[in-house]
Amino acid sequence: MQDNEPLMRALAKLIGMNDPDKIVFVGEALVGNEAVDQLTKFNKALREFTHTHRPRHIDGMILTKFDTIDDKVGAALSMTYITGQPILFVGTGQTYTDLKTMRVSNIVNSLLRN
Repeated sequence: MQDNEPLMRALAKLIGMNDPDKIVFVGEALVGNEAVDQLTKFNKALREFTHTHRPRHIDGMILTKFDTIDDKVGAALSMTYITGQPILFVGTGQTYTDLKTMRVSNIVNSLLRN
């Protein structure tokens, strides 16, 4: 829905009105570079449509379905590079206990294996 401007405007307005401490982007790791596009457009919409004293952007990310990705793991690195923000957690299942902190060494090993 990152291309739906009215929806992005409404989301930015909601963030502007509530002024949350943190903004966390949640995306699926399975979509690969599409997640980079989603994140880029989401961040752009926040900057452009949040009419507050300070522009907002995401403060971190959660990537779901991280246990099922293979060569698409590089998109996770691109997401952190583009935003300069960390991946806070990765989802490896369907319950709260399946949210794991991201281990960079696992990502590097996965990239080197492929």
